[in-house]
Amino acid sequence: MRVVFFNRSFYPDVTATGQLLTELCQGLVKDYGWEVTVVAGRAMVVGDPHERRGFIGLFKRESFCGIEVLRVNNTTFEQSIFLGRILNYFSYFVLAFFASFFIKKIDLVVTLTDPPIVVLLGLWVCRCKGVPLVISIRDLFPEAARGLQGVQNRLMDFILEKINQLCFSRATSLVALGKSMRSRLVEKGIQENKITIIPDWANTEEIFPIDKRNEFSLRYGLADYFVVMYAGNIGVSCGLEFVMPVAEQLRSFEDIVFVFVGEGIMKKRLQNIAQQVKLENVRFFPYQRRALLPQVFSTADCFLLTLKNGLSGYSIPSKIYSILASGRPYIACVDNDSDISEITERFQCGVLCPSYDSSQLKDKIIYLYRQKDLRVKMGLNARQASYLFDLRKGVKKYHELFQRLLNS
Repeated sequence: MRVVFFNRSFYPDVTATGQLLTELCQGLVKDYGWEVTVVAGRAMVVGDPHERRGFIGLFKRESFCGIEVLRVNNTTFEQSIFLGRILNYFSYFVLAFFASFFIKKIDLVVTLTDPPIVVLLGLWVCRCKGVPLVISIRDLFPEAARGLQGVQNRLMDFILEKINQLCFSRATSLVALGKSMRSRLVEKGIQENKITIIPDWANTEEIFPIDKRNEFSLRYGLADYFVVMYAGNIGVSCGLEFVMPVAEQLRSFEDIVFVFVGEGIMKKRLQNIAQQVKLENVRFFPYQRRALLPQVFSTADCFLLTLKNGLSGYSIPSKIYSILASGRPYIACVDNDSDISEITERFQCGVLCPSYDSSQLKDKIIYLYRQKDLRVKMGLNARQASYLFDLRKGVKKYHELFQRLLNS
């Protein structure tokens, strides 16, 4: 059976959605024998600059790990610019629509939500082919766009809301990332029996705890510091600006350092703040190769996990699962009703902190800084919890959902 995915982000894109979709498709092909086609766009964020190559034509066919990829030649303007973001969305949508005519066989259509309007394309294709439509919701729009710079637009919110109402009501099945997202969908009038919860995951065989004194920490002089790490997309929804005053207040602790690993539209702003205030205890690193992740993550003594107020259920940071797999504790600056709060309290693998409360964040960091035994215990709890959110479990749940839909 052939399943066709529509999503702009896919390998070699290193954004979370692209990596998760790549792992899902690889697992479906390798472990369950599915035929998989992905209609993807040009990579927006890549680990290796040489992988971000343009090409001539509207789209091209590629093959990756047994996956057929129809790569459309969409625009890749700077995401922080509102018009550029819209052109990127629209160009992918139009070219993906064109590429869909060249897919030879379709038994099941799955759309993610990058871009948000791609669900319309999935609905059109499944209606033309008479096949089921699954919408895997990564971020629930328009609410997920709250607070994003340059994207506050009432007309766009109205359009996205109407698109979601149309597509969600006519989709065969919806995949939510957690209980809080399911609740948000039910509030929008979606029947609960149409919603399947499949959390994101981490590959516990690829990300695992090792000794803090490793090649990465020694190379960059981090082995003897208490490292507070943020790893992943440095986007607007993370609200990381409130961390910088904390770093300024804690620079009297000569052995505490804040480390940001990754890229994103807010990275430059954070770097400028650190430079203006002369924060020598703040360091920035680009995305690291996947093979280095055990070293990078094990360099941390605790992680930061942040999400802006009011986004609970509309967006769920997938980085939580990699943090769990790394066997390190974390400080979660999230809403109380979020899935991350539930994981934290259930497994006792981190501490909670109100979003945008710099004073409490400072206290939480000092608390973990002084409690080494507690950090070790939380890290062990985190690693144990990670097996419940392993890659293979996530792929299996998608396989079972697809089988159930096709058999019915």
